[in-house]
Amino acid sequence: MRSNQAYPGENKWKGWLYLLPGLLIYLVFTFYPILETIRTSFYQWDGFSARRVWVGLENYRVVFSDGQFVSAFVHNLVFIVFFCVLPVLIGLFLASLLSRKKMPGMTFFRTVLFLPQVISMVVVGVIWRWIFNPQFGPLNVLLTAVGLSSLTRPWLGDFALALPAVGSIGTWVQYGFCMILFLAGMQHIPEEYYEASSLDGANAFQQFTHITIPGLRAEIGVALVTTIIAALRVFDLVYVTTRGGPGNATLVVGFLIYRSAFQQNRIGYASAIATILMVIILVISLLIRRLQSGSAEQTA
Repeated sequence: MRSNQAYPGENKWKGWLYLLPGLLIYLVFTFYPILETIRTSFYQWDGFSARRVWVGLENYRVVFSDGQFVSAFVHNLVFIVFFCVLPVLIGLFLASLLSRKKMPGMTFFRTVLFLPQVISMVVVGVIWRWIFNPQFGPLNVLLTAVGLSSLTRPWLGDFALALPAVGSIGTWVQYGFCMILFLAGMQHIPEEYYEASSLDGANAFQQFTHITIPGLRAEIGVALVTTIIAALRVFDLVYVTTRGGPGNATLVVGFLIYRSAFQQNRIGYASAIATILMVIILVISLLIRRLQSGSAEQTA
C-alpha cells in the first residue's frame, strides 16, 4: 500500500520553516540589492538627490565605450592566471605530495598551508604591502642581504610589476583552499586503483594524470568556479595595496565600481558595471558547470 506521506520524517513544511530565517536574510541582504542594482543601472543618479533620471541603456553604452572598463576587465583576466590557474596547479601538487605518503607533522603542514585562506583579505593586503615596501620591506632587505640588490624594486609602485605583484598575493591566498579541496577529494579515490596501476607498471606521474585528476573532476570544477569568481570580483586586496595604481596599472572592475559610485557619484554607471560583471561571472560559472557535466557524461 502506498504511503500518503511523500517524504520520510517530519512534515516537509517544517523544513521550509527551518530555512525561512536564512531565506529571509538572503532575500533582504542579497537578492533585493541585486534587483535594485539592476534597476538603478537604467537611471542617472548621484546617490544623494531624490530625483533619478531614466536613461535606459545609456549607462551600458558608456561602459562598453569606456577604455577604463576594458583595461580594468583585462586586468581581471590577468588575475585569473594568479587567482585560478596557479593555485589549482600548486594545490594539485601539494595535495598529491601530502596524501600519497605519510609524513611527520602532516597536520601542521596542512594547517600552515591553508592559513592564508582564513585570514581577512584586508589583513593580507596590509601584510604584503609591508613585505613589498621598497625601503624596509623584507623582500628587498632579503635580496640586498644575499647580494641581489640589483633586483630590488618598488614592487607596488612599478608600472610593469605592480599587477603581477598583487596577483602573486592572490596565488598565496587561494592555493591553500585548492589544496584542502583536493585532499578531501583524494580520500574518495579507491587505493586499489593505485595498487593495480603500480602492478601494471605505471609511474607516479601516470597515476596522477590517469587516476588522480579524473577522480578530482568535481573538486577541480568547484575550485575553478570559486577562484575565477575571486579573480573577477577582487576589490579589497587592490584597495589596500595599490588603490588601482600606479596610474591605472592595477585597476580592476571592482575598484572601478567603487570609484565611480563613491568618488565620482555616478551610481547608475557603477550599477551598470556591477550588472555586467554579475552576468559575466554567471555565464562563466554556468559554462564551467556545463563543461564539467559533459565531461562526466562522456567518461560514464
